Amino acid sequence: MLFKRLADNRQDDSYATAMRRRRFQFFLDLLNSVPRPLTILDVGGTQDFWERMGFTDEPGVAFTVLNLDPQTVKHPRFQSVVGDATDLSAFTTDAFDVVFSNSVIEHVGNLDSQRRMAREVERVGRRYFLQTPNYHFPIEPHFLFPGFQWLPLEARAWLLNHFDLGWHKRSPSREAARQEAASVTLLKKRELLSLFPNANLYCEKVFGLTKSFVVYGGWE
Repeated sequence: MLFKRLADNRQDDSYATAMRRRRFQFFLDLLNSVPRPLTILDVGGTQDFWERMGFTDEPGVAFTVLNLDPQTVKHPRFQSVVGDATDLSAFTTDAFDVVFSNSVIEHVGNLDSQRRMAREVERVGRRYFLQTPNYHFPIEPHFLFPGFQWLPLEARAWLLNHFDLGWHKRSPSREAARQEAASVTLLKKRELLSLFPNANLYCEKVFGLTKSFVVYGGWE
């Protein structure tokens, strides 16, 4: 499937990987202003992502990756912690120099849950850099179905109950499909900026259309 080949960020030659590398270069340009040593909390991240970006051996940088489940980390500069992005109470205010997050906030629940994550990201990080897909981009990035996010929930559930879509296998029941469809809440620009009212906004474009947003704040 063409969409899947283009969107597979596990493949080094995919369009999604190329976009990630451009986004990461933008992040590095910001990070150059931060003195070493520094600490990065990657909410929902993995050591593999930083390896793919060629950044695991960067001097003076320590990484904490936070997920709902433990992650395998082998590099001495990485530690894995189990936690919820909407409740980072295990960490003190300004515990990290940078909080980084790729395509996570759309998975934490409704707008209230997303607001809790935003507040926690701003609280525990002196700086933050957070990316999320654009609700208005015509190809939904998880199910890779045109306009999937614009359909009523029951229509999305019906599709998931009958077909493999994107990265998701066909759901065994309508209720399971309904839960799976509801597990992704894409954000519109105004909604994202309401969550991060003091943020700078960077828009990633594909063929002139905004595919995803990056909000970042706290940088000099």
